[in-house]
Amino acid sequence: MTQPFPKADSVDIMLLLEGTFPYVSGGVSSWVNQLIKGLPHYRFGIVFLGSRPQDYGAVKYPFPENLVHLEAHYLFTPADAPPPKPPQRQKGTIPCLHDLHARLRQKTRPFLPDSLRDLGFYTNAKGGIPLEEFLYGEDSWTHITKTYEERCTDPSFVDYFWTVRNMHLPIWHLAAVARQLIPARCYHAVSTGYAGLLGTLLRWHTGRPLLLSEHGIYTKERRIDLLNAAWIADRRSRLERDPSEISYLRELWIAFFESLGRACYEAAFKVVALYPDAQGRQIADGADKAQTLIIPNGVPIAPFAAIRAPRIESSFAAPILCLLGRVTPIKDIKTFIRAMRAVINDIPQAQGWIVGPEDEDPAYVAECRSLIDNLDLAGHVRFLGFRPVTDILPQVHLLVLSSISEGLPLVLLEGFAAGVPAVCTDVGACRRLIFGSEDDSLGAAGDITGIADPQALAHAAIGLLTSRERWHAAQTAAIARVETHYTDTRMFERYETLYREAHNA
Repeated sequence: MTQPFPKADSVDIMLLLEGTFPYVSGGVSSWVNQLIKGLPHYRFGIVFLGSRPQDYGAVKYPFPENLVHLEAHYLFTPADAPPPKPPQRQKGTIPCLHDLHARLRQKTRPFLPDSLRDLGFYTNAKGGIPLEEFLYGEDSWTHITKTYEERCTDPSFVDYFWTVRNMHLPIWHLAAVARQLIPARCYHAVSTGYAGLLGTLLRWHTGRPLLLSEHGIYTKERRIDLLNAAWIADRRSRLERDPSEISYLRELWIAFFESLGRACYEAAFKVVALYPDAQGRQIADGADKAQTLIIPNGVPIAPFAAIRAPRIESSFAAPILCLLGRVTPIKDIKTFIRAMRAVINDIPQAQGWIVGPEDEDPAYVAECRSLIDNLDLAGHVRFLGFRPVTDILPQVHLLVLSSISEGLPLVLLEGFAAGVPAVCTDVGACRRLIFGSEDDSLGAAGDITGIADPQALAHAAIGLLTSRERWHAAQTAAIARVETHYTDTRMFERYETLYREAHNA
């Protein structure tokens, strides 16, 4: 859909988003859309941060009426600053570069000194480092070569040079975004990473409060991505590699994002987690315990209660198992496909639906399709693309999540509200959603298995689908749990309180 970006002079809440709404469907994007519409008396703005324009398609959501400002910025475009003519040397940049590098790696407070909080550091202000100096300055070159000689174990200086350059370049882009952004009464980052860094710079630049909400722990998920990223060079020979060793350049990227997380925790007046284990991880990673709190996701009950279609007995002879989610490695679609092979062996008429956007990682989608063919599942496992969940859930007997990382999945809550039990891997809050907390006696809403274990996933699914008593008990528990603990009304009330507190600061 083509829509003009709304523009305003100021907003109540500026959401800082990385790679989500409005260009990506489902998950965090659905939550953002839900939050804006659920608090219509606030004027929201959005800063969308992405990699490159060509990595995203069209806008996926109609803009809510109270979304009054939206701007998009891309951090890895080739539009670098031109080299200075003639080349200039900013005095004192070596100490500044050393300070920047050291502060980003340290694990004690304060994570960022006053000099690095000041946007003037990233311009021509006295004592700072303008972008052209970082990219082309003699002192910058000296610093990079020196740190390579002292620290880098990778054999290629070229790879190290471009890693350091590409890693730090977005900091200057974000400082430029912060300088020109319209005023907001508070900033709300929905992850750490680059969005969190932008929030950190805005907090120190404007004095207005920063709120951080994490749906998954960003540094944990980025670590998973970085450990598997093919774009990170590793030129060591096979004889030089220890299979258990992470290459220096991968460790450098991981440490960088961990440092951004610590800086954001330090700047935020509140740090929100979805469930207790995530809160514990935030505290372990540097968040002040007194600033953390838990606000679970919530869903509207009435629209899903209206689609609780009764499953007739005969339908269990050909049940539909559905994975709702992006087709990406972190969702481990391949384990779901392999599990379907075992399910089909026991329930020959079963169907496996994969419902979610397929544009994020085309190569992985192709691998999944090839696996379906190799396992002779072409007649049983289907890709349906992105579909409204209200169209899908009335037809589904069992939701399946095979992810290797999750937060508190909205799709499970939506499925529960529609009366659909689930089988999930033991990640994020999935165990808590399926079995409840210690003081929850509502029963099991399905089953939990280990990560990357298709046989266990299939066994759990078959157990629920072949026992009507277990299935109906799981359905009853699922409905009761979401109606008791995970309504959107409860979630909106908690965020209303936080926004009011921020606006009064």
